[in-house]
Amino acid sequence: MTSSASASASSSPAPRKDPWDLPDVSGLTVGVLGGTGDQGRGLAYRLARAGQRVVIGSRAAERAEQAAHELGQGVEGAENAECARRSDVVIVAVPWDGHARTLEALREELRGKLVVDCVNPLGFDKKGAYAIRPEEGSAAQQAEALLPESRVTAAFHHLSAVLLSDPAVEKIDTDVMVLGEDREDCAVVQALAGRIPGMRGVFSGRLRNAHQVESLVANLVSVNRRYKVHAGIRLTDL
Repeated sequence: MTSSASASASSSPAPRKDPWDLPDVSGLTVGVLGGTGDQGRGLAYRLARAGQRVVIGSRAAERAEQAAHELGQGVEGAENAECARRSDVVIVAVPWDGHARTLEALREELRGKLVVDCVNPLGFDKKGAYAIRPEEGSAAQQAEALLPESRVTAAFHHLSAVLLSDPAVEKIDTDVMVLGEDREDCAVVQALAGRIPGMRGVFSGRLRNAHQVESLVANLVSVNRRYKVHAGIRLTDL
């Protein structure tokens, strides 16, 4: 090993020996792109209720500000670019058909940011929901390709927008599968998930494995429709 390689290796952060040893994320500002949609609003509400500073974004600042006012909990609203600039971590919760267009427009504002993609590429027909496989492999991999200077992870796919937004629900008993290339970035996302009562963030592999995680939502849609519930995911033996 060359001396330069040795220096590079020694300067890298040591991996966490305890997988449940997660960082303190209470001081981070979380932006939610698509924060006026059902999933985005629900995530913004839960994180803010847990004490996180949250900014929701929309293409129109006025719409974001109105949604933030309705949510309360100290949530702020801003136009998408301003939301991205003001945030340490940015959750992408936009509709699939606007995913690429939104990220392309925000490439500069998202440079160097930790981006959490929770978009599920789904189609619907008379047989119900079905998974779409993007050319890049998944929504998260599309985000990775469009944002080469951002740190892209994937998480929060399997959460019920109804439960997230219901103030009468104190706990949401579910696991959040977190995927990404950097374990420390994934640990931050796991810690954010863990701030919501009942939730647990679980590292679930690299972004190349995101397609099946995103696709599983089609199965959950079928479960929910058949049994009239808001099912989530719980991993056993952890």
